[in-house]
Amino acid sequence: MKSIKKVCVAGAGNMGKQIALNTALAGFEVTVITSKPETNAEWCAAFMEKGVTKGKYSEEVRDGTLSRVTFYTSTGDAVVDSDLVIESIIEDEDIKRSFFAEANKFVKPDAIITSNSSYIPSSTFAGIIANPGRLANLHFFNPVMSMKLVEIVVGPHTDGETVETLKGFVEKTGKQSIIVHKEIEGFVVNRLLRAVQDEAYFLYGSGVASFEDIDIAAEKGLNYPMGPFRLVDFTGIDINYFNRQRKFEQTGKAEDRPPAFLTEKFEKGEFGKKTGKGWYTYE
Repeated sequence: MKSIKKVCVAGAGNMGKQIALNTALAGFEVTVITSKPETNAEWCAAFMEKGVTKGKYSEEVRDGTLSRVTFYTSTGDAVVDSDLVIESIIEDEDIKRSFFAEANKFVKPDAIITSNSSYIPSSTFAGIIANPGRLANLHFFNPVMSMKLVEIVVGPHTDGETVETLKGFVEKTGKQSIIVHKEIEGFVVNRLLRAVQDEAYFLYGSGVASFEDIDIAAEKGLNYPMGPFRLVDFTGIDINYFNRQRKFEQTGKAEDRPPAFLTEKFEKGEFGKKTGKGWYTYE
């Protein structure tokens, strides 16, 4: 089984920076590709400092973790020595395709290459990667620093050694993996969530109940940690819109089109907690 020592995370958005910090916290050397190195370095430092204040981390752990994270604006410089690459950029197939094509020029021949995409399967990019047996989805959940699950999605191109290596990596980062043996849109968790969310959207769009009351029903009646509308605020209304639009483009079915109220929020830039407003308002 391949040994993972150095990890590159491409993208430092809400997910990417957490994946990078969680990986460094587990003792791995991490490089991060970002257009805003200073901003993301400050976020990592603030997060770890908050952990020290709360007694979760020692100052030694804080300093060691931050010393293992290096930020780059160049893809080549960041991936060249990496044993594992985790792509975590915007859910846009063309943008991801461009990244994988660029990364493929610089990665080591045996480096494992993965996508954190929650919907786009790695087979979409198999034709770009030399030796696609080392390509798979490695799907983390938000918030990465506390959520314990990672989905390892096996494409028809993914070899067994890659799967076993990723299982070992996930375990070393303090999380538990499940193996998704066949590529399917949404994998396992998001397909379960999608079923609940579809019904919530139907109930809201039909005027059966307000989104607030639907969330209360899920939280108090089903004991969910948060309702479907609050959850999409947390994970990103933009991501939800992109995924629904992508499915609609694939199927052409009217029922797969993003609902008008979701499209309206997307066009207004009301993406949820990260923008301060979505279904709810955040300070």
